[in-house]
Amino acid sequence: QVQLVESGGGLVQPGGSLRLSCEASGLTLDFYTIGWFRQAPGKEREGVSCISSYDGNTYYADSVKGRFASSKDNAKNTVYLQMNSLKAEDTAVYYCAATRLRLFNVFDVDGYDNWGQGTQVTVSS
Repeated sequence: QVQLVESGGGLVQPGGSLRLSCEASGLTLDFYTIGWFRQAPGKEREGVSCISSYDGNTYYADSVKGRFASSKDNAKNTVYLQMNSLKAEDTAVYYCAATRLRLFNVFDVDGYDNWGQGTQVTVSS
């Protein structure tokens, strides 16, 4: 049974940094595409970052390029999202998700069938 558990969220001032963790169990990271998504109140869930198991590339939404970085530690079966230069508009619940499907759009929410419970990130002074 696949289980994803996010941690590391919290309250941070604009310009600050946070590192989110997604600890996975019941799967091997190399065989799954792992995505980070976020959902702000009243908005649809959107993709933030993705580590593809098919091409090994890491993809980022335009809104976070140059500020966010995703990485993984196979030994710990954990994926990380380092978030720097945070802005108020980054405020959202952040989720990690996993899929074995090869997605045309790596940020297709419907393509992921395993989701964590989410962790709240609030950027405010």
